Amino acid sequence: MVNILFCFFIIIGVLYGIITGNIENVNEEIITCGKKSLEIFANIFPVLVLWLGIMNIAKESGLLNKISNLLYPILKHIFKDIPKDHEALSYISSNIAANMLGIGSAATPFGLKAMQSLQKLNNNKQIASKSMITFIVLNTSGFTLIPTTIISIRNMYNSINPSIVVITIILATLTSTFFAIIIDKLFYKVMK
Repeated sequence: MVNILFCFFIIIGVLYGIITGNIENVNEEIITCGKKSLEIFANIFPVLVLWLGIMNIAKESGLLNKISNLLYPILKHIFKDIPKDHEALSYISSNIAANMLGIGSAATPFGLKAMQSLQKLNNNKQIASKSMITFIVLNTSGFTLIPTTIISIRNMYNSINPSIVVITIILATLTSTFFAIIIDKLFYKVMK
């Protein structure tokens, strides 16, 4: 659906450029955006590689299981139908940790693994389970302590103080996560 929407926007933009006689601007913007995208990727890629490597080491060393055990007192209230030592909790914890470090791209593989593990616990494979929906809500709200990617982008564009947004991001993501969990829980109480 998103692909169709983006294609629609591109087609409308190009047609508008042709109709208004600004096709040169459209061509220039295509080239400029491609160049900027490559620059952003080149600057963020090393940060992502570093954190993915650290997360992989944490997984192999058993640190993620320890993080999972630390987060379990909180997660057991959020994910009541996941057994204590199930691998899904480790993946969920890893996803949350990566999101807290502001590296959503590193969180994605853990999120996919968490969903696969949650699907194994799901009795009805055709419908997302309560835990799967709760995880999506929690992942989407994405509580962030250190917005690594945003700081990198702000630094790349020569911001005077790239980290000035940290407190605002912490407050915004904490609020969004808090309300996401409350709305998720209220939704399930209303649906009963």
